[in-house]
Amino acid sequence: MAEGFAEFAGSRHAALFRYAYLLVGDRGLAEDLVQEALVKTYVGWHRLRDPGNAEAYTRRAITTTAIGWWRRKSWHAERPNDDVPDRPVDDDSTARIWLWHELQRLPPRQRAALVLRYYEDLTEVQTAEVLGCSVGTVKSQVFDALKKLRTRLGSDVVLKAGLTE
Repeated sequence: MAEGFAEFAGSRHAALFRYAYLLVGDRGLAEDLVQEALVKTYVGWHRLRDPGNAEAYTRRAITTTAIGWWRRKSWHAERPNDDVPDRPVDDDSTARIWLWHELQRLPPRQRAALVLRYYEDLTEVQTAEVLGCSVGTVKSQVFDALKKLRTRLGSDVVLKAGLTE
């Protein structure tokens, strides 16, 4: 096995899964995405000059694979929701559910930029590296995503979620 890959995969699996889940909204698909991305990372491990870049490489593989799946549209038909509440929800829970559903409706690149910036707390430079684009593109994708969320949900819901420019 490529030196260091097993340690990387074991230590970063949970964070990679969380990112994939936020992108696709389905636990099974998220696990499939992570596995496929880790296979791609393993195959390309010898090409990584710095193993410190492995996470960015893997996140980019997750992002591009998810976008490819999205374009095929074969995987995002109506699916059961993983997060079915078993008790009545309060207003904050309702807002989070609305935000979750609206996040899933964003175009894949905007969703990825928003998730990386606000849920994964990456800088604009790190987000650009993961997405393989410029910092300006990250800024515009995040701006457009927040604008859509504000239009659909209202500014107060977006602010409560901590999504501010």
